[in-house]
Order: sequence, then structure tokens, then C-alpha cells
Amino acid sequence: MTVLLATTNQGKLREIVPLVQALPITWKTLADLAPMAVPEETGATFRENARIKALAYAAASGLPVVAEDSGLVIDALGGAPGIHSARFLRDDASYPERFAEIERRLARQPGASRDARFVTALAVATGASIVFETEASVAGTVLPEPRGTGGFGYDPIFLYRPWGRTTAELSLEEKAAISHRGRAFRDFHRACLAGAIQFTESSGRGSAW
Repeated sequence: MTVLLATTNQGKLREIVPLVQALPITWKTLADLAPMAVPEETGATFRENARIKALAYAAASGLPVVAEDSGLVIDALGGAPGIHSARFLRDDASYPERFAEIERRLARQPGASRDARFVTALAVATGASIVFETEASVAGTVLPEPRGTGGFGYDPIFLYRPWGRTTAELSLEEKAAISHRGRAFRDFHRACLAGAIQFTESSGRGSAW
């Protein structure tokens, strides 16, 4: 069975591949296929956007698709950057610029909580149907200054309190053990092994786990 992992984000791929490579699936990414239109993420939640991407790429590719939508949710900022995490401030903003803007906004609220969480919503589509979905999160604290050189995105300002380190200070294996994305893809892995997901190619051939 060939399944499309619908992302071109190399940081995400580095985290996801070790979590799914043991499954008897031939994985393709968007970089392996002819260019397809990027679906507009019009959902109001991570879960809605994951569904939009999974269904759009399944229709365009004819393959079963695993898609996810993820981001950083900061309570004191009303949930921002949230579903706009990848486009926060502006599409071409650097992450240091985004870190600085988050700090500016938090500084306007002296004493405000710095509680935050990373969220991942994962959806699996075959044809026009969502056949599996899950959502996972990990709680932490937003730091005023970035720490660490690993990970990607908002990892340098996200402190995982039980270990006293940012997710940019963790090894790939450590991050996978506690991260939102690791938890969501382990849900997917378990569902595959339990036979809970029915993959169907556009040809109509199916494979149940």
C-alpha cells in the first residue's frame, strides 16, 4: 500500500518518518509527486484544517493521505498564534521575528500566564472520506528568550516543564517521546496495527489493518 504523507516541511518529516517507518507502507511525500494545488486552510480549528488538507490531497493524488495541522497555542494571547502559526505576523516572517512579536504581546500583560501548548491534529483520508483522525497536545511555558538549536519552528521558546528544557534542547528521540506530533502519530500507528483504518486507493483496491 502506498500512502501520501502530505507535507514538504523537512522538520516535520524528520520527526514523522521514524514514527511510521516500521509500518508495511510505501510512503510518498508531496516532493515525490507532480505539483498539486495547495489547499486553502479555511478551517477554524487544527482538526478542520487537517481534514481539508487530507481530503484535498487524496482527491488530487488518488492515494490515501495522512495530513496534519499543528501549531502553538498561547492562552494569554487568546490562543494565538494557533492555526496561523506557520503564517504568524506574515507569511515570510522569520521565527526570531515571531518570537519577538510574541514577547512584545506578552509584555503588554504584566503578570499574565505564559502557559502554552503545542497541538497536532492528524487526519487520514481515502477518496472523499476521512477514515481516521486524532488530536494530541503537549503543555509547556513560553520563554522570553529562545534556547537550543534543535527542532524547528517555535521549539526554542517552548519549555517542557517536567524536563526543564525547551523542545529545541531535546534530541529527536526525546522530543518524539513527549511531543504533540509524536503522540498523534503513535495514535495513528496503534490504529493501523489494531486494524482500525481502511486504506483504499483510487483504483478501489483496499487494505485493512
